[in-house]
Amino acid sequence: MKKFEKISCLLVLLFGVVGFVHAQISLDITKKAGNGGTPIVIAPFSGGAPEDIAGIIAADLQRTGKFALQPPNAQSDYSVVGQASPGGSRGYIVQFQLNDARGGSLLNLSFDIPANQLRPVAHRISDLIYEKLTGEKGLAGTRIAFIAGGGGVWYLVVTDADGQNPQVILRSSQPIMSPAWSPDGSSLAYVSFEGRRPQIIVQDVYSGARRVVSAAPGINGAPTWAPNGRRLAFTLSKDGNPEIYALDLATQAPVRLTSNGAIDTEPVWLPDGGLVFTSDRGGSPQLYRIGPGGGAAQRLTFEGDYNARPAVSPDGRYLAMMHRRGGRFYIAVLDLQTRQFRVLTSGGTDESPSFAPNGKMIIYSDGQRLAAVSVDGSIRQDLALRGRARDPAWAPYGR
Repeated sequence: MKKFEKISCLLVLLFGVVGFVHAQISLDITKKAGNGGTPIVIAPFSGGAPEDIAGIIAADLQRTGKFALQPPNAQSDYSVVGQASPGGSRGYIVQFQLNDARGGSLLNLSFDIPANQLRPVAHRISDLIYEKLTGEKGLAGTRIAFIAGGGGVWYLVVTDADGQNPQVILRSSQPIMSPAWSPDGSSLAYVSFEGRRPQIIVQDVYSGARRVVSAAPGINGAPTWAPNGRRLAFTLSKDGNPEIYALDLATQAPVRLTSNGAIDTEPVWLPDGGLVFTSDRGGSPQLYRIGPGGGAAQRLTFEGDYNARPAVSPDGRYLAMMHRRGGRFYIAVLDLQTRQFRVLTSGGTDESPSFAPNGKMIIYSDGQRLAAVSVDGSIRQDLALRGRARDPAWAPYGR
């Protein structure tokens, strides 16, 4: 492949086709699909709080696909009752009980919170109920980041997992791409074209403080955090060919991990410190694995002629990817233990998968909107944006 063809291919692999339009930053869950679920009643909370706490809890639990909401006073496996009463310093005392069908109390907790924490505490209650009844950690209190806008204005946005409480982390007149969360959820690394050249930036999502960690000549792309939060891996072409590098954030010294005449890009870390990345060294984009220090690459994917944009589940068992067959792009997942390969979506222009921190769901973009699917394909959610959204990244549980 000629050099200019390889660079063009790399830009497509890294960034896709940029075609955003100006958008209002707002997400709404518009469709849920699953196989029914455990019947549960969420009774309205008394006390007159300005937030519909029961409604938020009900929506959170329904969105998981594991619960079937029942009307008040219906016979159900479980029920939730509670109240949110004014407390001291203009705050609220929120109390709730989770009961089983026999009236036994499974949870009985209260929270003394400021008035602006009513929605977060509702998510907290949702996650407590979810974990109590399923044994798995919930996602209601987590966040997602994505890129919106375009046509002259790009936005890096962070929202709650239900699409509410959107916060614009960065507004730019140049493209922003490839956001990646630090392991503690305090920072985002991303590619910015400020100055009309790509550079990799790390930004604190709370203070807004930013620093450039790579502005090497040529391509600076696809940053990803090491599990310990002390290193970043990304793609550089400063030595002439796109290769994978790891950067120690303390010393600022990048170390080259691949050396091949093909395109090596889109690295993601495994829990053991190794990396998975996209390469066309076999003639088409496929996923490969290297050890923590680089070395010989092991090919992981053999289904189809195109597998790219890898994402690793938090436990390291599953590898999600953008998979092409019949000219359409799907989100697929490979079980690294059993080698089972499963296509999860109906296909079209699906891209950019990112695992939820509990490893049960995968968020992705179809090039215009965001959607989520469970690892087994049984639960699907559409997230409607007034405008276009790409490059979603699900935050870790963090702090």
